[in-house]
Amino acid sequence: MSTDVTAKSPAPAPPGRSGAAADGGLLGLMLAGLRRNMRQYGMLIALGLIVVLFAIWTDGDLLLPRNVSNLVLQNSYILILAIGMMLVIIAGHIDLSVGSLTAFVGAFAAVLTVQHGISWPVALVLCLVIGAVAGSIQGYLIAYLGIPSFIVTLAGMLLFRGLTEILLKGQTLGPFPDGLQKLGNGFLPEVGPNTNYHNLTLLLGLVLIAAVVWQEFRDRRRQQEFSLDVLPTRLFLLKLTALVAAILVLTLLLASYKGAPIVLIILGALVVGYGYVMRNAVFGRHIYAIGGNLPAAKLSGVKDKKVTFYVFLNMGVLAALAGLVVAARLNAASPKAGVNFELEAIASSFIGGASMSGGVGTVLGAIIGGLVLGVLNNGMNLLSVGTDWQQVIKGLALLVAVGFDVWNKRKSGS
Repeated sequence: MSTDVTAKSPAPAPPGRSGAAADGGLLGLMLAGLRRNMRQYGMLIALGLIVVLFAIWTDGDLLLPRNVSNLVLQNSYILILAIGMMLVIIAGHIDLSVGSLTAFVGAFAAVLTVQHGISWPVALVLCLVIGAVAGSIQGYLIAYLGIPSFIVTLAGMLLFRGLTEILLKGQTLGPFPDGLQKLGNGFLPEVGPNTNYHNLTLLLGLVLIAAVVWQEFRDRRRQQEFSLDVLPTRLFLLKLTALVAAILVLTLLLASYKGAPIVLIILGALVVGYGYVMRNAVFGRHIYAIGGNLPAAKLSGVKDKKVTFYVFLNMGVLAALAGLVVAARLNAASPKAGVNFELEAIASSFIGGASMSGGVGTVLGAIIGGLVLGVLNNGMNLLSVGTDWQQVIKGLALLVAVGFDVWNKRKSGS
């Protein structure tokens, strides 16, 4: 009995689509796209589910305009720290000193403005310089002397906490000048006619929507030019619609209260700037390289010591900015400020997709991770959940995120 070797075999499925996806319609496309981009979209979907659940459990109180505005103000400094921490973790390091450094910078700002009467713009610049100096010292010890980042930043945590106590002499110091207070509590000014909404916030929201749509189409076109896998058209349009809807809802909520907080504009500028650096700039690619495979990065000519030095210098500047924001938010510098901020920033990074081994993570992921923790905190406070159970739930969230990272790497064989 002969075998017909000329029989035609079934045609392969189109690139980027499995048979199940091809036969399952939009749902199949969504599931296939989610499987291929689990790390990128998993926590974004989780954030959406958490918001929906707490909105239901709190009878809508979570999404009240006033509460949304407070949610932004209360978590802004953690999100700022999370951006810097994500870069540190991508580079394969850790920074335990950022909470103490934020407290020290806040104390330094209080001494300058309250005790010595220095104008707040000058004090702001000096505080950022102090943060840069602190970060550069730690970066030098780590990068050029080879001391592990865990040890250096642990010592920094103790050092800056002690210096904060010395500066404030164990007491709370305030209040801050009005200009500096607006950094943590201020809102954009109202302009234009009375529309029952904050006009400038509405305008910024529309600009942001246009920018997001343009960026998404631009990235998709560039991926197609280089023959890279892209999301199927229907799934891409669904993703774009969800992004636009989320931005529009947030814009309307903020515009119906006092408008966009000033710190949200600062945070948005940081996300755009750092996102561009990590996606498009040589420095960003070098950070991924030294975190993903240090020996290969060295052989490729990457100056790993210089990159590590600047990563920690940058972390110092962002910690100083966060210190100014939290001090302005509280309108006082306290010796106990910044406690556990480093843990919140680290947790935000890992929940947002950073890998324990380095080389993986995004700036937007750090923001998503920080928002997951922020919504959990806010929602549980609205439900009067005790702080003990809040710690348990946040710990479980971190454990699940890191466990997912380990599982994902084992599944991919990396």
